[in-house]
Amino acid sequence: MSDLTEQTTHEPQGRPPGVERGGHGSVLTYLTGFGFAVVLTLASFWAAGTHLVWEPAVPVLLAALAVAQMGVHVVFFFNIGSGPDSTNNFLALTFGVFVVGLVVFGSLLIMSNLNIEMLPMDQLMKMQR
Repeated sequence: MSDLTEQTTHEPQGRPPGVERGGHGSVLTYLTGFGFAVVLTLASFWAAGTHLVWEPAVPVLLAALAVAQMGVHVVFFFNIGSGPDSTNNFLALTFGVFVVGLVVFGSLLIMSNLNIEMLPMDQLMKMQR
């Protein structure tokens, strides 16, 4: 009977396993994330408009800043850390990114194929006459 009492005190009713109490960040955590996001955004605008960075390296720098921005959002706003309690959230996020990437890549592949297979406009106009 003591095992049942101990289990109910540790695991609240109505909460699925793996969901921790107080999963939200504090105001300081959100403000820190907001500060990082603002700095990364300003750095992106600076990198796009300056001539101090070697011109072919600008897209690479912007991509790195974008990945850093995504990391800030995941850690500070989505509250997904590296702990074992965030495994399900991380897997769900990874699956979502995979599905979105698959849809975008598949759409680009289909549009590219349609562009290659489509007749030029003058030949289409001749077929309509």
